[in-house]
Amino acid sequence: MKLSTAGILSSAVLVGGCSGVGNPLNSSILQRQQGTAPIHATARAACSPRRQGAAACLTLVQAARVRREVAGWTPADIQTHYELPSKTKGRGQIVAIVDAYDNPDVASDLAAYRKYFGLGRADFAKFNQYGKRGDYPAPNTGWGVEIDVDSEMVSAACPKCTIYLIEANSANGGDLDTAEDTAVALGARIVSNSWVCYGSSNCVDQSHFDTAGVTYVAAAGNVAGEGGAPMEFATVASIGGTMLTKAGSQYTEQEWSVSGGCLNGVQKPRWQHDTACSYRAANDASAVASNVAAYDSYGGYGWVTLEGTSIPAPLLAGVFALAGNPQQQKGGRTFWERAHRALLYDVCGSSCLFGQYSYGGGWGSPDGIGAF
Repeated sequence: MKLSTAGILSSAVLVGGCSGVGNPLNSSILQRQQGTAPIHATARAACSPRRQGAAACLTLVQAARVRREVAGWTPADIQTHYELPSKTKGRGQIVAIVDAYDNPDVASDLAAYRKYFGLGRADFAKFNQYGKRGDYPAPNTGWGVEIDVDSEMVSAACPKCTIYLIEANSANGGDLDTAEDTAVALGARIVSNSWVCYGSSNCVDQSHFDTAGVTYVAAAGNVAGEGGAPMEFATVASIGGTMLTKAGSQYTEQEWSVSGGCLNGVQKPRWQHDTACSYRAANDASAVASNVAAYDSYGGYGWVTLEGTSIPAPLLAGVFALAGNPQQQKGGRTFWERAHRALLYDVCGSSCLFGQYSYGGGWGSPDGIGAF
């Protein structure tokens, strides 16, 4: 459990799970998608319910529309809480975000977010799945929210980073595989993926997530015990979530236990030596996944607070960039090596399975950049 100072906490919470256009969901659908995640009757999925064989984006927002105030954890909170050298490091590091469909307003939304929080002008470029700056895929308001969240969370951790957004033509595996390859071809050495193919190991091909010298980061999803590509790949860092609370001047952080698990049927990576799970144990590491401030105009929301593993994945992609050595990383294996995991904060407390490991929080959250 981690304690630190400063921060703002909103009372509003939002959860995730989506794959297409915007669609209101009732609480029973949310329960099926999110397991034990906090459920709100007025919650609205940014994307429609998942479909077999396609990637699901992982953001859901409250039914309420534009907020006049900004609520939730801010970049200053994130940088302070995780002791990140965001003001001095990250320049020249390229973080690529791979998402489906187009958000035509992502540049202006990112600019609004960064201006409000004093992060400076973004070094940002958008590409289609073939690496062209133009001929973008069809716009999609649901995935558009995900795109905004991803670019803003990288910015929150690493405002000096170069951010490339690669927009796949669809949420189908072939298009996403192409976008992954394009991200690397454009020079990115860190690739962030805030989506998952629930229950499918082959909707995307692992060969597009194993380029030597590239760190692949993937959101673990929001359903405990249910995996899917790419988060379950041995070459990928599977990122879970935590929840922050604040009393006086101190934060308390604990695992957000609605993701990860012992992924039945998924071959155990050779670098996992635990006896608690005979298969791939997910997650590998984690960061805040609840009550985080974001801005999205394309979906019609304005300022919102968000929840889901779509938040910590791009955040930790930004932390990898701050460390400045992605070519030396080894996906999830990084956090299973003793020297690295010793530099993460314990977020599982009494619920640890072994050492400081838990399925929801992995080996923990950043304590500076030493573990990266």
